[in-house]
Amino acid sequence: MKNIDVKELVEAIGELEKERGIDKDYLIESLEAALVTAYKKNFDSVDNVKVEINSETGEIRIYSVKTVVKKVENELLEIDLKEAQKISKKNKEGDEVNFEILPKDFGRIAAQTAKQVVVQKIREAERNMIFTEFNDKKGEIVSGIIQKADGGIIVMDLGKLEGVMPVKEQIPTEIYRVNEKVRGYVLEVEKGIKGNPQVIVSRSHPDFVKKLFEFEIPEIYEGIIEIKSVSRDAGSRSKVAVYSKDENIDPVGSCVGQKGVRIQNIINELKGEKIDVIEWSEDPAVYIAAALLPAQVLAVDVRDEEKFAQVIVPDDQLSLAIGKAGQNARLAARLTNWKIDIKSETQIRELIANMQNPDEEEIDETDEIEEKENETEE
Repeated sequence: MKNIDVKELVEAIGELEKERGIDKDYLIESLEAALVTAYKKNFDSVDNVKVEINSETGEIRIYSVKTVVKKVENELLEIDLKEAQKISKKNKEGDEVNFEILPKDFGRIAAQTAKQVVVQKIREAERNMIFTEFNDKKGEIVSGIIQKADGGIIVMDLGKLEGVMPVKEQIPTEIYRVNEKVRGYVLEVEKGIKGNPQVIVSRSHPDFVKKLFEFEIPEIYEGIIEIKSVSRDAGSRSKVAVYSKDENIDPVGSCVGQKGVRIQNIINELKGEKIDVIEWSEDPAVYIAAALLPAQVLAVDVRDEEKFAQVIVPDDQLSLAIGKAGQNARLAARLTNWKIDIKSETQIRELIANMQNPDEEEIDETDEIEEKENETEE
């Protein structure tokens, strides 16, 4: 029976393998499966059909596959054992026998199907390659042009594909505008609708700050200085703990730069977000004291098992140590991964006095503050 010749198609598939890295065998297998579906659809067939493509010659052969049985119940799917043995004496019950068929006008259907399959697989392969490319960029910084900014999700053009910045990944204090070029941290790469890769971008993640430091401070990029920890209230303040094994290197000074030039570039990228760079220490008391900068600390009492630290500060440093809405203390706790309780010298003295004189009535600090405010008003 005459074969359907698609040699040119197979040659084209071979070129796709070279140029785009799409596996030739994978394409041929996909095409064979698609031709089976096309045959059944166009000829209303319930036959068990098999299609084989010769990857060398480009010839297509179509077979009706029948199972060898002792008693035939379905002539479309089964063949009698005696009949099968007339074809080959080796045939036995349970074997499959192939009968080559070539439906009229199937060549045109095959060509159309082949074109659709190849185009589909090219798109699929390109999507997979782009996914792999950007998946390798996970944890890196990318630049993109804002395409959509309506107060909700930000949509960015990253060149080969689309990036999205959910509301929680945006810096609350920033205003995003269409056609504005922005940088962001690749948080995740997902396969979205129809398999299209989608990049989740963040500007609020602490690691965005970490990566910016790597860009701006050569010593960090080269591994001379190490970023130990980052804590952040995006758009407001960040704390970055740095360390160097080299005693001749000042990690904080290197990050800040002469006259603050290096750190200023990062602050500009973050639209004015304040950044405290502190030196990491193996000694938790020293580290916690540094983490509470710009406040001065008098003493730190640590309880290692509980990872709890009692910090004492001068009276005039209490509000600075705690920070507005508790921000400084909160960021310090996140940075060090310790629970931190901050008290002023006066508060500590009062606690000690109360412990020494338990019979004395304790004064409610809130009432005391209100009394002082009333006296001031009078």
